[in-house]
Amino acid sequence: MKFNVDAVDGMARACTIQTAHSTIHTPIFMPVGTSAVVKALDTDDMRERLDTQIILANTYHLYLRPGDDVIARLGKLHGFTKYDRSFLTDSGGFQAFSLSDISKADDEGILFRSHIDGSRHYFTPAKVLDIQYNLGSDIMMILDDLVALPATKQRLALSIDRTSRWAHESVTYHRFKQEHGIGTDQNIFAIIQGGTDPEFRKISAESLCAMDFDGFAIGGLSVGEANQAMYDTVEFTTPFMPEKKPRYLMGVGTPEDLVENIERGIDMFDCVMPTRNARNGTLFTTFGKINIKAARFKDDNTPIDEMCDCYTCQRYSRAYLNHLYRARELTYFRLASLHNLHYYLSLVGKARKSILKGEFGAFKRDFYNKRAK
Repeated sequence: MKFNVDAVDGMARACTIQTAHSTIHTPIFMPVGTSAVVKALDTDDMRERLDTQIILANTYHLYLRPGDDVIARLGKLHGFTKYDRSFLTDSGGFQAFSLSDISKADDEGILFRSHIDGSRHYFTPAKVLDIQYNLGSDIMMILDDLVALPATKQRLALSIDRTSRWAHESVTYHRFKQEHGIGTDQNIFAIIQGGTDPEFRKISAESLCAMDFDGFAIGGLSVGEANQAMYDTVEFTTPFMPEKKPRYLMGVGTPEDLVENIERGIDMFDCVMPTRNARNGTLFTTFGKINIKAARFKDDNTPIDEMCDCYTCQRYSRAYLNHLYRARELTYFRLASLHNLHYYLSLVGKARKSILKGEFGAFKRDFYNKRAK
């Protein structure tokens, strides 16, 4: 992977990431394709209508179904899905957190029962990477120990200790495999933990950033804490992260979250919000959110957002989307998802342009001013 910082405006950065499959200009939002598909969309939508350069798939879910061995035999993720640009795969640590009633972490890894059939499985740092070698993703997240917030200092200390030990195991294992011709075009990112506690974030960041990773993520946020606590934690943490490697904030979030955290030095984001909200009737616009199922849109012949040039807004009205949603037509999910993802990708694209011009402050003010109308 090649990485370059193209411009800096305050703490905000515009960077370029070159993987084996695509060139990614940051700040970037990665659509979530948990099961190797972004819900309601196909590869042509991702390439031709949204021009995405990277999407996220999930190690845990693909390991369980259809199986990483199946995907490996069918051309790995790129051959299996026919999406020939970059993939990032999560490690499964978040699933252990979100499915905590059927999983349990210990010092060696995470034991869990499948949410599909109840079978028992055990993820270790090496096992997670072996799965991702089969998947062939461009960026692999290593196993981490994520905790819900608020958490005790004792639990946070255990989390960062486990995460650091697992990180050392992961990077040692990955470099060994690369020396033997496996994963040579794949990159690994470590995940900084520590809740919202500055002391623990500092310890975790300094420990992980001293290791030979290709990039670094901030994990363990947007899991129950207040938004300002999340922003403060990111602002505190990013100065400990290498300037010449990518910075990724996992699982965040709203359009406001993206703008605020770009300002604090983050390069990469992912979140299910644009597609999940689309399916539930919430659409993002330049001027804020709308709920398309509202009766007031029944006769509204305007597009979702008159300032949007997405596939949906250039063709269909609010009234039509309102009708499709109320009629429970499947086409609604595709059109709404295309719009919301286009909005997110356009937002980070405009942020990048403003950073390159040294005008991020003006971009941020304009973003909030339009949403206040």
